[in-house]
Amino acid sequence: MWGLFIAAAPDTIVAFIDTMAEIRAPATVRRYVASIATFHRAAGLDSPTKALPVKLALKRMHRAKGRMQKQAAPLNEAEFRRCLAATGDRLIDKRDKALLAVGRVMLARRSELVSLLVDDLQTDADGGASILLRRSKGDQEGQGAVVYLPRFAAELVRRWLWAAGVANGPIFRSVDRTGKVGETLHPAMVGRIIAKMAKRADIDTALTGHSLRVGMAQDLTAAGFELSGIMQAGRWKSPEMPARYSARLSAKSGAVAGYYAE
Repeated sequence: MWGLFIAAAPDTIVAFIDTMAEIRAPATVRRYVASIATFHRAAGLDSPTKALPVKLALKRMHRAKGRMQKQAAPLNEAEFRRCLAATGDRLIDKRDKALLAVGRVMLARRSELVSLLVDDLQTDADGGASILLRRSKGDQEGQGAVVYLPRFAAELVRRWLWAAGVANGPIFRSVDRTGKVGETLHPAMVGRIIAKMAKRADIDTALTGHSLRVGMAQDLTAAGFELSGIMQAGRWKSPEMPARYSARLSAKSGAVAGYYAE
């Protein structure tokens, strides 16, 4: 396969970056460039992304558009409780409440939530639970991570599984209008479920599937937990993203904010 692979010229990559920078976010363009580099290394070729013209093209893009990524609106503790309180007790409601709770306490990505399996859930003596996350975005080799679920979240999961009659396979599944439980839940549905619950709770903020992760990271920061602990909870390899999530909180606790505090 790789014998047919032809290395891209740096000028080609530069033209690609300049074109993509007009229609894509800087972070997306950087991922494209990283993928190009990976394909070249896999083919045993020098990566054209190391060439000076390519690096200058990326710098030109950042000067024009900046490096800051648009951040998902957070679902913080108060809004989280409002969502739970505003959700009923139908079968689909039980699923939604369990999904919201697990997504928040796990700081879970959409793909992580829908990948959770019943067989990997273990109830603890205190009523809480632990669950194995087999693979995540930051764990491409599938080493896995065990995540703790507080008692309230574990109880919501147990109520959903019992009501749905789910004894094995994926924990979170689709539920149609007749109450029929499907085999899986598509990751795209996570954001829709969160938005639906927020609307029912009269929360005007446009929430997404990433809002649970951002909100929990912010709440942990506000509660005074160390960055290293937050990184462990969210399975981050570097402090860049959790620090970015809490940037506004950090600004509010800075020197100027303290000076003018009433």
